[in-house]
Amino acid sequence: MIFENQVRKTLKKIGLKKNEKILVALSGGKDSTTTAYLLKKFGYNIQGLHINLGMSSYSERCMNVVKKLSEDLGINLNIYDIKKEMGSSMCYLRASVQSAKNLKNCAICGVIKKSILNKEARKLKVNKIATGHNLDDEVETFLLNILKGSLQLSANIGAITKNIPDKKFVSRIKPLFYLTANEIRKYSKQKNLPVVYEKCPCALDSYRIQIRKFTDKLSKSEKENIIKNFEKLQRKIKRENKKIIYCEACGEPSMKNICKKCELLKI
Repeated sequence: MIFENQVRKTLKKIGLKKNEKILVALSGGKDSTTTAYLLKKFGYNIQGLHINLGMSSYSERCMNVVKKLSEDLGINLNIYDIKKEMGSSMCYLRASVQSAKNLKNCAICGVIKKSILNKEARKLKVNKIATGHNLDDEVETFLLNILKGSLQLSANIGAITKNIPDKKFVSRIKPLFYLTANEIRKYSKQKNLPVVYEKCPCALDSYRIQIRKFTDKLSKSEKENIIKNFEKLQRKIKRENKKIIYCEACGEPSMKNICKKCELLKI
């Protein structure tokens, strides 16, 4: 079918090999669930990682569908419990940061989850991390960086991220990069995949959500054109000539002496 063929083309473009070990970041939503389902269907060697954010009944529902998916696919599921590992739920961690800094919910959550994902992937000795980011997400990110005057941040965007190579960085891939959220929702329902379709209850005030109100009005072809033009422009974006160093607090890769996560949490 057209949907699956597009994912195959993206995986070919990425150059993903069947013998590579892939960790799928499973949230319980349609995107990551579809990513895991298709990678398994296509014969890739995958396992899952779910970060339990400790957000009451919402997190419980997400945990349940992720466990169901893992059982259905016959894959190993790794669970990172934020309360156990970091001492507090994401809600409390976020509130602590916001009391000192004027940052949006999603920005804080994103930094913390990205750090956890990279560290856990390294522990599990996988070759790649697969996330469920889709065409809508990438268009939003590109426009967000333009409107914030931070176009250089888009230099690393792509179906496979283009981070500065480092032994502590695990490459990230996005098999659904060229598919819209609506296409993914339709596919996941057709396949009757276990999914929590409700939005995160804390995703209320991010700048990205404001951008989404605009991009939701665009057709798929318009979104594809934005990404095509971005990919042409990306080659001309001058990357910062910086070296990766390691955070003085946690030892994780960073561009500064203290990484973003530790800076937020004041470790």
